[in-house]
Amino acid sequence: MIDKPLFGATILLLLIGLIMSYSLSTYATIQHGYTDTHFFIRQLIAVGIGITLIITLSKLNPDKWFRPIGIFLFLTFLFILLLMPFLSESFVRSVGGAKRWINLGSVSITPVEFYKIGFIMFISWSLVRTRLPKGRMPLGDEIKTFIPYVVILIVSTLLIAVFQKDLGQTVVISATLLVLFLLVGSSFRFFSILFGIGFTGFILLIITQPHRLKRIQEWFLSFDNEANRLETYQISNSLDAINHGGFWGQGIGNGQYKLGFLSEVHTDFVLSGIMEELGFIAIFVVVLTMLFILFRIFKIAARVENPVYYLFCVGVALLLAFSFLINSFGISGITPIKGIAVPFLSYGGSQIIASSLSVGLVLMISKKVIPRRD
Repeated sequence: MIDKPLFGATILLLLIGLIMSYSLSTYATIQHGYTDTHFFIRQLIAVGIGITLIITLSKLNPDKWFRPIGIFLFLTFLFILLLMPFLSESFVRSVGGAKRWINLGSVSITPVEFYKIGFIMFISWSLVRTRLPKGRMPLGDEIKTFIPYVVILIVSTLLIAVFQKDLGQTVVISATLLVLFLLVGSSFRFFSILFGIGFTGFILLIITQPHRLKRIQEWFLSFDNEANRLETYQISNSLDAINHGGFWGQGIGNGQYKLGFLSEVHTDFVLSGIMEELGFIAIFVVVLTMLFILFRIFKIAARVENPVYYLFCVGVALLLAFSFLINSFGISGITPIKGIAVPFLSYGGSQIIASSLSVGLVLMISKKVIPRRD
């Protein structure tokens, strides 16, 4: 039996995101000359594909399909990421010099969303083979064992943070990998060294890119009210939208800040839009549902015998949690905005399908949990 509560909670968030994609896209449809249902229909198709993936994957045998799916996702989307910087703009859409989207006729995909899942699947499978059986190791041997994974992370960072200018996704992947290293038995000394190198690299990626430095400066300026109005328009309006929603919200369809005051409110700022229209009570339900999803995934991880499945489930939970936290902190002004989508809620087919894919794989694994012995 699959984990039905996890399936139900995921469907709930997908449906909330679908409804809000219609309500919050009002200004975008007018701005681009689309029909009222343009974004809703595209999101509906993505949600339909996502639910179909969840159901299909949940029926498969993980012992037979987990490894092939993981290797396919990792190698295929790694190859696509390597190829993207060299493709013309007729194939790869560029926004602000960042090539993050591949054009496929009337739709586009974001390969990094699928690469993250393949990356975690491959790392989970490989760590169990190369690190877990060795137990405690001298620091030198430990470094040698982990070097290939660090190289893969560096390559991923170059492809995602440098060529695609997407530091947020790099932070999510790096933080998840560090936790997985701890879970397979890395020493605190090695973890500290790796964290120090990662933090140094993170700082270098910021100071070498003017647009990232500007975001940091704007974030600091947001603590000054006058500067906030002049320099941090998005954060200011996001906070105003959150405040405007109150406890019960203004009512679905009645939000004011979606009318051009918050750009991409149906994508990166979807939580602000939900808060304004449906209020604190809706955000409470969303947060509670996300926490419940994470709880169910961690519970599945704790009850499977196969360490590869354990690491992957933990990795999926961390990908979802870090993405949700980074977005939430960004729209609240706690941290700089990183452009990370909210899993299951933000508009975007790649994000919806990739998030559903990850849950489908976890549900596939959930059939292998050890039954309780009461």
